Amino acid sequence: MCADINADLKLRCPPPTGRRKRLVARPGLRHPDDKHYTRLEDAQGLLIACAQAALGIHLLRAAGLMTGGTAGLALLLTYIAQDHGIHLTFGGIFFAINIPFYAFAYKARGIGFCLKSLASVTLVSLMAEALKPFLHVDQIHPAVAALLFGVSAGVGLLGLFRHSGSLGGVSIVALVLQDRFGFKAGWTQTIHDLGLFLIAFWVLPLGNVGWSLLGAVVLNAVIAFNHRRDWYVVT
Repeated sequence: MCADINADLKLRCPPPTGRRKRLVARPGLRHPDDKHYTRLEDAQGLLIACAQAALGIHLLRAAGLMTGGTAGLALLLTYIAQDHGIHLTFGGIFFAINIPFYAFAYKARGIGFCLKSLASVTLVSLMAEALKPFLHVDQIHPAVAALLFGVSAGVGLLGLFRHSGSLGGVSIVALVLQDRFGFKAGWTQTIHDLGLFLIAFWVLPLGNVGWSLLGAVVLNAVIAFNHRRDWYVVT
């Protein structure tokens, strides 16, 4: 019996079965195998991640650059509207574009993923506009804007992935296509972004498109080097 073993080995002995059951049953204690974020942990994680993403977009917008996904489409539409004397906000367009995709989010990953995606898109839309009066960027080199966007938004997306959220859009459709037809999500995202950047050649100066590509490369590199789902133990 464990109780008869020398004292220096007692720490190796598992607790008696009855005691183990009592520990699991006690309210407020989390089972060692139940590795899930609490609602508070999820909320603060999503909030910080959205702030990072909104900051990156704010810097990108200040330099007149764009990116992939629905965020890039929203930026591109604001630039086109400005050229025609129409005032549209990134936040409003970004929120509106993502509305149809929540049905795909529910289908792809369930109600939790859908609600977190809705909350994340809403927060980024509001934060990106709220930063305007508080963080004036009168001049920034497009290379610096691209690099800082890639790092800031990349860290933000990592946080969203970590807490089972997303910024909606094509990434959700990509998940549905991958689950149903086996078509790699990365390819769907790449095809969409290539089409978006081709359109950008007719809207933005050539140099701005080039710097935008740099920002997209940095963003994807941050995610590629740091997003390792197989290493995560908490969901």
